[in-house]
Amino acid sequence: MPFDLGPLATLWMAVAMFGAAFVRGYSGFGFAALVVSAAGLVTNPLHIVPVVIIADILLTAQQARGIRPHVQWRRVLTLFAGCLVGVPISLWALSAIGIDLARALISAFILVMCAALLTGWRLRRATGDTAHVATGLVSGLANGAAVGGLPVAVFFAAQPLSAAAFRATLIAYFTLLDLWTLPLMAARGLITTDTLLATAMGLPLMVAGVWLGGKRFLAADPQSFRRFAIVLLAILALLGLGRSLL
Repeated sequence: MPFDLGPLATLWMAVAMFGAAFVRGYSGFGFAALVVSAAGLVTNPLHIVPVVIIADILLTAQQARGIRPHVQWRRVLTLFAGCLVGVPISLWALSAIGIDLARALISAFILVMCAALLTGWRLRRATGDTAHVATGLVSGLANGAAVGGLPVAVFFAAQPLSAAAFRATLIAYFTLLDLWTLPLMAARGLITTDTLLATAMGLPLMVAGVWLGGKRFLAADPQSFRRFAIVLLAILALLGLGRSLL
């Protein structure tokens, strides 16, 4: 098995990948953070970060037709401009401070933002390019620990954005973020034969999960979707904090 996983650990990761893919199909985010959090219980989570980044790119192809009309490309490109700077710093910082401290700092930030959102705080209008570039920078700084999507999800959840645009724009941005992160990881020797084997083994489960999650999204109420997004963010942040403290 890849990464020397035993039978029970492999089964655990299979369930985690399917469940995380379902969440991605429904909400547009949370996939990488869920899988990496689950992996941290049975192996070094740094091994799994490239796996979920490769899988994320492949899964976008599955969703591309359904999301294309709803993508807000100006948001995507301005976010991407920020992450161009953030991702290289993130990968360097992880080697300096370690993934646990990085995840703890990011998770604490996300929990504060979720608390604000759950109290009803929202921006009254869409924000400009500067705010998107800054959010992209934060996202890039977080992506070395595979939680680059969470700051963007918080940012979007606070704005008057439809559920379809929220989900589609996140997915489109994640694709560019992943395409930038992947070669930087390869240059650091973080992609191995085990990475490709784990991706190939998990891909059928992830494709099925995204398909089922997408069907659930089509029947979702917009307010229920927003509540789900905020609660999911809080759960992911708590998982990150818990793992970093163990």
